[in-house]
Amino acid sequence: MSKVRSVGEEVWKHKTDKINSELLTLTYGSIVAQLVADFDHDYAKVNKQLDKMGYNIGLRLIEELLAKTGLPRCQNFRDTAEAVAKVGFKMFMNITPTISNWSVDSKQFSLVFTENPLAEFVELPDKPNARDLWYSNIYAGVIRGALEMVQLQVEAEFVSDAVQDPSLPTEIRVRLVKVLEDEIPPGED
Repeated sequence: MSKVRSVGEEVWKHKTDKINSELLTLTYGSIVAQLVADFDHDYAKVNKQLDKMGYNIGLRLIEELLAKTGLPRCQNFRDTAEAVAKVGFKMFMNITPTISNWSVDSKQFSLVFTENPLAEFVELPDKPNARDLWYSNIYAGVIRGALEMVQLQVEAEFVSDAVQDPSLPTEIRVRLVKVLEDEIPPGED
């Protein structure tokens, strides 16, 4: 997995259709604003919906990632973290978060973002509980959905977000819950 970073760079340069980052940012902002309005500023529900949307996106993005990169199967959770950060985020968002804060058992790590294209031009609403909104929570869902498709059940949640507090980095904590067994559909032995 030592060449993972170069795979991400290569796919970004030559195999990925690109869109204007400002268009993406503004479109995503409109989606979040509409969810906030639809859920009447209930940020817990907005966070849940963003996670659900991300999960469904992740279920599909992993197929494109595997098809375009030809990455070998990850041997352990550390390899998986490298693939997520250095290939997945690079390929789809042109960013490479830092992997840090590994747990002793190597079943948890953090992705720390120095830049976040989704959070450009963002100001949280002037509401008392607006700090409960994890603006880029779609990322957590994408990670969960993509990794579930490769037989890894994980939890992904925000620890901090520069949108909420610019003095803090944006950090997502990813925890391996379990390795899923390949399941044979009922009646097909």
